[in-house]
Amino acid sequence: MARKLKTYQTSLGFFDLAIAAPSMKAALEAWGADSNLFHQGAAKESDDPGVIAAAMKKPGVVLRRPVGTDRPFSEHAELPTDLVGGRPTKAARKSKGPKAKTSPSRPVDKAAERKAALAYEREQRRRELERAKEAAARRKERERRQQAVDKAQPALDMAEQEHAKRAAAIQAEIEALEKRSQTEEARWDKEKERLQAALRRARA
Repeated sequence: MARKLKTYQTSLGFFDLAIAAPSMKAALEAWGADSNLFHQGAAKESDDPGVIAAAMKKPGVVLRRPVGTDRPFSEHAELPTDLVGGRPTKAARKSKGPKAKTSPSRPVDKAAERKAALAYEREQRRRELERAKEAAARRKERERRQQAVDKAQPALDMAEQEHAKRAAAIQAEIEALEKRSQTEEARWDKEKERLQAALRRARA
């Protein structure tokens, strides 16, 4: 059975946020809050008919408006234009005070409530599906990278082995040439000495 939705409101950064959700916990999760804003007095259940109507039209969707304004809530709100040094103006802060306006109680529309609750559940399922798709895409990308690594690593290992073999062969050739060079130097020294001796005898 679909759970009854309530409209919750808070301010984060440059925006006022509102959402139709079944609980405070669900609202905090949707806002991405890392602390309980309700306990801190930074969030509340809204009793503004306009805010409630906007949120109930898109249950489970975080709606925004520039902080400290009375503009309508929407999915994509522009940044506030009346900031001084990155903070709301005095007038904006005043309009945002902690006081909660009391409004006349609305007639309960059971059909509309059920419709909003079902829409919220659809939105939640859509989000979960989106998260699952993103997780699957990340997993697929990790697997693709791992396959590329698994393919590239043996090729690198083989190339290193081939290089080591060739380097060893070249080193062996260098050592053989060194040995031949030393042998040739020794032979030449003897031959040179013999020829120089013959030359000296011829001159004597």
